[in-house]
Amino acid sequence: MPTIDFHQHFWPEPLIELLARRDQPPRLRGSSLELAGELESEIDLRAHELDVRLALLDRWEIDVAVVSLQPTLGLAALSEDESAEIVAAYERGILELETVAPGRIVPLAAGSDLEGFAGACVGAPELMDLKPLAPKLDELVRRNALLFVHPGPAEAPAGAPAWWAAVVEYTAQMQAAHAVWLAAGAARWPTLKVVFALLAGGAPFQLERLRSRGVSGRDVLHENVFFETSSYGTRALELCLATFGVSQLVFGTDVPVLGPEAGLDAVRGFGDAVADALCKQNPARLLATGI
Repeated sequence: MPTIDFHQHFWPEPLIELLARRDQPPRLRGSSLELAGELESEIDLRAHELDVRLALLDRWEIDVAVVSLQPTLGLAALSEDESAEIVAAYERGILELETVAPGRIVPLAAGSDLEGFAGACVGAPELMDLKPLAPKLDELVRRNALLFVHPGPAEAPAGAPAWWAAVVEYTAQMQAAHAVWLAAGAARWPTLKVVFALLAGGAPFQLERLRSRGVSGRDVLHENVFFETSSYGTRALELCLATFGVSQLVFGTDVPVLGPEAGLDAVRGFGDAVADALCKQNPARLLATGI
């Protein structure tokens, strides 16, 4: 059974070329990425070359990368035409790469067309109003595909440190998205497999507080809600394992934003049985494919 990293990002060449041509965020200026509301960041564009990525997977004994276009680019704030152009460049390029490296790259859709994709990636802020998202969720259920919830764009306050968006804004978004799913989404789409990135911003920490407000344990534990582990270590994983059990967690790294070493060390530190569940059995069950 393959080892699967459920949270990676990959920019195919058509997307990089389009971002480099744009005169407004999101755009690339050389290797500098400009996003609305966030500080510029340096991007290692070589990390988005297929041979470089496959070499990284091999080095860390990762067989399969589930890849998505990160909603933090802020496409939801663009005009419909601008957003569609970026999505088309990503999806055209990533589907081509999947054919070049079959079984190594599993792409998630960034737009509404789900053909050829294992599921869809959406920004956490999109879950704040489920009505516009309902057609996509219905189609995911029909296809037995999955939903990957990822942080969306964030705007740091003036003078905030560089880590503010990733540590404060992203986690708050994920907690809110998870809460909306508990309150409304899980009941309407009970069979939809939903994966919340970065442990839903620390969702297990909030469950006791939910119970103090009268929410029962069975209302917050769902067999089709999963939590991806990127950026978290032993302490957070211990809490998640104690809260949700080994069957609801999936391993992810956020490559190339973060390297895989710390996350792999943390997961493998719990022993072979836990590592096999998070890196192999649970993600394979989610993807429900023959990889």
